[in-house]
Amino acid sequence: MARVLIVEARFYAHLNDMLLAGARRAIEAAGHDHETVTVPGALEVPAAISLAAESGGFDAFVALGVVIRGETYHFEIVAGESARGIMALTIDGLAVGNGILTVENEAQAIVRADPAQGDKGGGAADAALALLALQDRFR
Repeated sequence: MARVLIVEARFYAHLNDMLLAGARRAIEAAGHDHETVTVPGALEVPAAISLAAESGGFDAFVALGVVIRGETYHFEIVAGESARGIMALTIDGLAVGNGILTVENEAQAIVRADPAQGDKGGGAADAALALLALQDRFR
């Protein structure tokens, strides 16, 4: 049984609730334990995962959050840098599923976050568990 840490950027609570529901359901369906921590925004997610990984208490990680395009360039920075940080962690050997949604508007986020529709939270959990299985296979 693996221990999975869900790190959520809880900027949009109603959207994150859907992402969390999907992620938790996928992890539990696979027979694993999970814990959730919250950070202020998507840029902090990779740092939180890195800190938690140093503890050695978790086998896999799920990154969750929603970034909605606004009127400024900030969207591109947050979307790109959070994805880059998560990718760097995976290249360093961590099993991380990226469920940070980067969307144009709330309607797109709802479709992707809702477990009955896009279930991107569940998909991120599945991705983390798939990478964990590859680690077990290749190490």
